[in-house]
Parts: sequence; structure tokens; C-alpha cells
Amino acid sequence: MQRVLVVEDEPDLRELVLLHLSRAGLLADGAATGQEGLLAAQTTLPDLVILDLMLPDLSGIEVCQQLRAFPATAHLPIIMLTALGAEADRVLGLEHGADDYVTKPFSSRELVLRVQAVLRRNFRASELPEESQPLRVDAIVLDAVRHQVFVQQEEVKLTALEFRLLTALLTRQGEVLTRRQLLQDVWGLSPELQTRTVDTHIKRLRERLGPAGDAIETIRGVGYRYYRLGGP
Repeated sequence: MQRVLVVEDEPDLRELVLLHLSRAGLLADGAATGQEGLLAAQTTLPDLVILDLMLPDLSGIEVCQQLRAFPATAHLPIIMLTALGAEADRVLGLEHGADDYVTKPFSSRELVLRVQAVLRRNFRASELPEESQPLRVDAIVLDAVRHQVFVQQEEVKLTALEFRLLTALLTRQGEVLTRRQLLQDVWGLSPELQTRTVDTHIKRLRERLGPAGDAIETIRGVGYRYYRLGGP
């Protein structure tokens, strides 16, 4: 059974979310502060974290950054809860490693559906059927069915967003993808939004891929493309 950690300081809201997650067949744990959430995440290693942006001790952004900094929790899917309505504020969470966001007030059903959608994207290989062939480009093997990436036969753990970003680059290799295109296709955000979230995630993806990340080329003033190491 999959486990979800809910880091939310409002007791009534936290208990309501825990109740609906349990009814959906998930194990659900709660934490009232950022520090409690960090400790719980490191000890129970949940399959997903629901993280409030506004917490009494650490901000959700700080918690997200610390979770991404620890090897054991670096790849946990994170859904951020925020009462902030501006799209730029929601993007802030994505720029710091969140995989999705839900704006307060929200319906419990919507949140559970978001959780289930993110968990489906992070199924383990043993839970997935043998179907499509992996995509092989240079030293990279991307298996969309199993949601796995290998570089020189070594598995590289990516977040859901990083996986979607790499998929977009590999499936359209040689083609220049503008920041506007990536923002809309990968993040589902307005292409008119002024943000460095694409650049931030490209940088992180390159680091994850190691030397293979050198094939992600920056096209100044336009966007990015993946080109084969042997040539365009």
C-alpha cells in the first residue's frame, strides 16, 4: 500500500485530507510543522508528500529544498498546497522541486485525484506491464512504461517533472524547443508567464544525467534542444 505524508499546520484541514486519502486506500501520515515533516519523510520514506507552502517554522519552499537535498528523499514526488492565487507564486514551488500544486481552497476529491495521478507516474517497474520499447538515444535509455531512465546502464532517478522534460527533449531530438513550448507542454502553465523555472529544471536535469547532459544544448534567446553527441 502506498504511503502519503501530509505536512499541514491547520489541524482540521490536515485531518480532513488524511481522512480522504485513507478512504482512497492510501496510508496517510500527518505532520504539523516543517521540521516534523522532514523527520517523518526521512524515517517513513513515503511515496508522496503533500506540503503546505505556509508553515509555522520552515516555509514549504525550505522543506522542499531540504527534501531534495537528502539522497533518500531527493526523488519523492511533492504536491504543494498554497493559498496564494498568483500563478507566479505557484511557479515558485515548481522552481524549487515541487511536482504539482493545488491552490486553496480545494476539494478533497480534486486533491486525491492529483495524488493518484502523480503516484501513477511513479509506479515501480515491477508494477508495470511489458509493453512499449524503451527510447534509446546515445548513452540514455528512457523507459516510459516503467518511468525509468538509465545512463550508461546505470539508473538515474528523476522527479516526474524532470522525466517529462527529458521525454520532451528526446522525443523531439534535434528540434529547438522554446521556453514557451516547454512551459506549456511540460508544466501545463501559461506560455506568457515570465519565469526561470524551465532554466532551473534544465540545469538540474543536466546535473542528474552527468556527461550525457552535455547533449542538452542551450539556444540563446530561444530555448533548448537535445542533439546526438555524434552530431545534430
